[in-house]
Amino acid sequence: MLQKDTGVPLHVQLADVLRQQILSGELGANQQIPSERALCETYGVSRITVRHSVGILNQEGLIATVQGKGTYVTPRRLEERLHSLSGFTDDMRSRGYQVSSNIIEYSVVEANDETAMLLQLPRGSEVVILYRLRMADGFPIALQRSYLPHQRCMGILRYDLSVRSLYDVLASEYQLKLANANMTIKAELADKEALELLQLESPASVLIVDQTTYLDDGDIIELTNSIYRGDRFTLLTGC
Repeated sequence: MLQKDTGVPLHVQLADVLRQQILSGELGANQQIPSERALCETYGVSRITVRHSVGILNQEGLIATVQGKGTYVTPRRLEERLHSLSGFTDDMRSRGYQVSSNIIEYSVVEANDETAMLLQLPRGSEVVILYRLRMADGFPIALQRSYLPHQRCMGILRYDLSVRSLYDVLASEYQLKLANANMTIKAELADKEALELLQLESPASVLIVDQTTYLDDGDIIELTNSIYRGDRFTLLTGC
């Protein structure tokens, strides 16, 4: 129960109680928190006190109110460092998430003129296309389409990249050393395909990251276009 004879305002105490329930998992992601009336009865406070407490947690991003439906615990926001060459799989696993991928396309094709130019390959060279829906704890987080020069990773289609990290396969199976990457980032509204695969409601914002990854010999090993859910992802700079 809340302590009414302390110097801590009741709305701050109630916010602390609800915050702890959220952080401990007692109130799970996407779970509706008790109604104003229920909170008033449980903790012996006024509706104004409850609204102040809810406002605090709303500002902290721990809960979100859906008009006409109630207030829900927001899923924890994911983060990925922009300059890490560990890749999505290793980065998410290092943060305690269970990572999985659904492969939408995995094939070797003849590069079109634009792709060949961007990969600095002769016209007509073979490229590997890898298009995946990336998930963390079973929740869709990103769409990633990668292009790789097949000559640097011949036979890569035999490796199951729905469960293995692409960067791990390149390093362990082909002894390729990633050196650095250049990236551009922009925000856009999700198109129809992204809305469907990322399970978003229109309109929804997404973060788009285009990355060119280089080997230690200066050759380009990968072009990747990643589309991240704007409501669930934070991109961090730095190492």
